[in-house]
Amino acid sequence: QVQLVESGGGLVQAGGSLRLSCAASGSIFSINDMGWYRQAPRKQRELVARITSGGGTNYADSVKGRFTVSRDNAKNTVYLQMNSLKPEDTAVYYCNADVRPREWFNGFNNYWGQGTQVTVSS
Repeated sequence: QVQLVESGGGLVQAGGSLRLSCAASGSIFSINDMGWYRQAPRKQRELVARITSGGGTNYADSVKGRFTVSRDNAKNTVYLQMNSLKPEDTAVYYCNADVRPREWFNGFNNYWGQGTQVTVSS
């Protein structure tokens, strides 16, 4: 099994910054894409940012220029640096990863973290 554990959420004023971390552990041979999603109350979960194993990234339009996703492949960890935070960024942020558990396993399993709350006050 694979566990994704997020950290770094909290309460911040508008204009402030937070850095989220997500460490993957367990049965891991390799990790393909990793990313961050968020879900605000009464809204669907949405993509925030994703990063490939080679460092390619894509972002939601709403966070471009403010958020930066990065990863440390040696630590199986993905980060989300969030700057210039806005009240509309308030949500539970979830880590997501495509994991190949064994060398002989031909494919990837998708995993989610438990989520971390980010609250931005105005």
